[in-house]
Amino acid sequence: MLVDSPPEQRAETAPAPPSRRAIRTIGLLVSVGVLLLVALASIAIGAKALPLDQVWHGLFHDSGTYADVVVGDRISRTVLGLLVGAALGLSGAVLQALTRNPLADPGLLGINAGASAAVVTAITYFGVTSLSGYVWFAFFGAAAVGALVWFLGGSRGATPVRLALAGTAISAALYGYLQAVMIMDDAALGKMRFWTVGSLASATDSTIEQVAPFLGVGALVALALARPLNAMAMGDDTARALGANLNRTRALSMAAATVLCGAATAACGPIVFVGLMVPHAVRSFTGPDLRWILPYATVLSPVLLLGADVLGRMIARPAELQVGIVTAVLGGPVFIFLVRRRRTAQL
Repeated sequence: MLVDSPPEQRAETAPAPPSRRAIRTIGLLVSVGVLLLVALASIAIGAKALPLDQVWHGLFHDSGTYADVVVGDRISRTVLGLLVGAALGLSGAVLQALTRNPLADPGLLGINAGASAAVVTAITYFGVTSLSGYVWFAFFGAAAVGALVWFLGGSRGATPVRLALAGTAISAALYGYLQAVMIMDDAALGKMRFWTVGSLASATDSTIEQVAPFLGVGALVALALARPLNAMAMGDDTARALGANLNRTRALSMAAATVLCGAATAACGPIVFVGLMVPHAVRSFTGPDLRWILPYATVLSPVLLLGADVLGRMIARPAELQVGIVTAVLGGPVFIFLVRRRRTAQL
């Protein structure tokens, strides 16, 4: 005759449910796997269709054939997409935490526009033609606009609404300036069109070598800010009680976002909404802990950027649709949805 175990014994022998930490870790590993698949798709799929055997040959041989050259260009493009996507996702997540505004990203706060306007000015009025020159002008423009938005938003008393309004106003003014320059200078129109749209098509090994150090430093600083930004999310008084240096954290956060966004814009022009969409999607799974949001954003933002780039190559063959246009088309409806959801939650 079978006798049931007492409830206490059944509870002791029952397998423990997986911890939230284990689930997050598994999710991060799965995200890395998805990123690898998208990166392979970025190399295999392009505006010019190539058989998979030629793509494979181009990956592991260097015979100088047309297919090998095309695959080599796609590899540079994919690597740059990985770096720029991670930079945009990280900067967006940091700015959202800093401003306590889930609708913030470098594009919405004007940092992209500042970097782009500075680069266009360098091209048109100073005759700068090298990427090394673009990077420094992009940094200056991003830093100037970031500081101006922070000042107009109230500095230490800044609120999310003030920052968003200041960023929107400055972005509108700068994009008006860009349009005016384009109208007045036909010779520079072709070069400036790259900066006003955003594209990975001009990626080269030299581009990657010049921006990678800046992106690496910015990423390390951003990831190191996870704990103090977590403390700031609980309020300034609580953060001080936990030992967080608020002024230093704010300054480093703005500096990290500026470096990441400035280098990304110098490399491929302004690309919006990547830093907005990915942290939102990540937060619904990880919760508000930035120790998980930042790594997830680092991995999944390149998935979105490279996926949009592949989509742009496929839908406009034999030409291609620039990735900045694709992300804007995808991000617009998402932004409207997020705004409406926040408004509904507040009612």
